[in-house]
Amino acid sequence: MVRDTIPPGQTAASRAFFQSEAAGGVVLMAAAAVAMIVANTVALSGFYDAALHYATGPVLNPKLGPMTIHLWINDGLMAIFFLLVGLEIKREVTGGRLSTPDARRLPVIAAIAGMAVPALIYLAVTQGTPGLTRGWAIPAATDIAFAIGVLALLGSRAPPALKLFLTTVAIVDDMGAVAIIAVAYTDSINVAALAGAAVVVGLMYVLNRRGVRSLWPYMAGFALLWLLTLMSGVHATIAGVMTAMLVPAGAPLERLEHRLNPWVAFLIVPLFGFANAGVRLFGMSLETLAEPVVLGIAAGLVVGKQLGIFGAIWIAVKAGIAPRPTGAGWAQIYGVSAVAGIGFTMSLFIGALAFPGDPLLADRVKLGVLAGSLLSGAIGYLVLRFAHRRTADA
Repeated sequence: MVRDTIPPGQTAASRAFFQSEAAGGVVLMAAAAVAMIVANTVALSGFYDAALHYATGPVLNPKLGPMTIHLWINDGLMAIFFLLVGLEIKREVTGGRLSTPDARRLPVIAAIAGMAVPALIYLAVTQGTPGLTRGWAIPAATDIAFAIGVLALLGSRAPPALKLFLTTVAIVDDMGAVAIIAVAYTDSINVAALAGAAVVVGLMYVLNRRGVRSLWPYMAGFALLWLLTLMSGVHATIAGVMTAMLVPAGAPLERLEHRLNPWVAFLIVPLFGFANAGVRLFGMSLETLAEPVVLGIAAGLVVGKQLGIFGAIWIAVKAGIAPRPTGAGWAQIYGVSAVAGIGFTMSLFIGALAFPGDPLLADRVKLGVLAGSLLSGAIGYLVLRFAHRRTADA
């Protein structure tokens, strides 16, 4: 149960978020495990690949070609995931845990360091191998659902303040990931489609300013904005974030967030995990783990997240920039820093953008993400369990 993860005083949307993210994280783990089994079962692996790459049409972007099941999941359903991410960000900035400078200070510092250090480690490991630089952002992301799922398994061993802090860091992390996707992974632009997208954004802005609180005009705008963004060459998931920023704050935002939460947590994210976690282990060996891209991603997630987040928090607290999270010891903060190294959903997503059209490299990316995420989760889980026991015995 995750009831003890919800501190008193949280909004209904916050309560639904924690419940769905914790349970959804467990479902995501199961979906990833099934994908690994299917991809490595001779009788099923061919069907798995064929189903994901089945062309359904139409051609919405010449660079992408006909829409496949995989594209509908990664570019279509994940736009809804990013819509929910955007709603969570807006809620926290307008009236939640990121609404004041004091509340933002420590999570923002930790998130920035937790993105920068893993990226630097990845670049250091892969610098001698041509063509791998584009993957610098892969280990920079944190998977909220997976991370909260691990903390949910700990129950009361992970204090509510730590769960709130991890979620806040992950939300700031998501802001950075969205910016990275929009800037670093947009290669060519269809100006006419982008102009059309700008017009749709403008219309939704007018609706917001005129006090239109019904959700259906914004959802219609979201669908059109998604299509135009996909056609423009900017990744279509940005449409989700842009729409979220224009949905009226307060009851409309919380109503939409509440409706989307279960669909995203229990269908969209697990489906994405199933479609993207199926790394084929045929022909791989222990030496594969030492390949630059695999090692760079795994080291970035495991070492980079711990160094970046824990180091930033320690410096900020010791320098008097921000207080330590309430009720959390340093060992517990270190455990949460390790759990933040679970990059699964966002890391796989960015990896697909960084290295499109290279199945061999795609499998190496998946292996690095899975290895780094699993090791980070295991370290964080054990540290938090041990820290709780030692605190209880003291």
